[in-house]
Amino acid sequence: MRAEPLSVVVTTFDNADTIGACLASVAFANDIVVLDSGSADATREIARRHGARVAVQPFAGYSAQKQAAIDLAVHRWVLLLDSDESLPADAGPRLRAALAAPRAAGFVLLRREWVFWRWQADRARMNHYVRLFDRTRARMSGHEVHESVVVDGPVERLDVVIDHYGERDIEGRVDKANRYSSLQVRDRDARKPRFLRTRMVFYPAVAFARYYVWRGHWRAGWAGFVAARVHAFYAFLKYAKLYESQRSGGEGERRPPDAERGDD
Repeated sequence: MRAEPLSVVVTTFDNADTIGACLASVAFANDIVVLDSGSADATREIARRHGARVAVQPFAGYSAQKQAAIDLAVHRWVLLLDSDESLPADAGPRLRAALAAPRAAGFVLLRREWVFWRWQADRARMNHYVRLFDRTRARMSGHEVHESVVVDGPVERLDVVIDHYGERDIEGRVDKANRYSSLQVRDRDARKPRFLRTRMVFYPAVAFARYYVWRGHWRAGWAGFVAARVHAFYAFLKYAKLYESQRSGGEGERRPPDAERGDD
């Protein structure tokens, strides 16, 4: 039985170091779309060499940018990837088999993480996301960060693992934690979470235990320990920045004007 044609969709910005491997891993696709946010490096040239259709649009936010890229796809079925992700060599036949007579509206794929200087341990829990879906029955969630594909219909798991290279060093991961925690203030403020001071005190320890012990990243040695500590710091920042935002907008002490502040 002939499989449904597949569009691969990738959003990118200054990813010349990873976009080639990403697109080479999906050379089997019927259509490849790259939506670039205005890269200054060779990202677009590399994408074109791999046969991708390249469009350029100013960054509209993680969720909106991905939705714009999905809307550029030619085919109904879409595989959504980040530019620092790639598929294993045997992914093509598995995806085509899933699309031969798809009963689901979307498929969940697993993701293996690069942790600073090594891959996560084989027995550590992998993240999982809907990445293969019928775009006529799916949309992006609209979140500022940690955006996801929302599917209107049944979802099944597909035995394909995405390799995610992500941040290559501790500095990059800490920078991302700082950036993402700032973006999450708007999402979390809309939900009006309670007991923020209690969350600041206790939730980082819970986040560390969940990442390091329950998800099994202790198996990655010191790389897993450092990653868990950064993850706990990120958990703290999310609530600390929300607390700061609420204090700044409430009746608490106001920051003095710059002209009245000392240089120290």
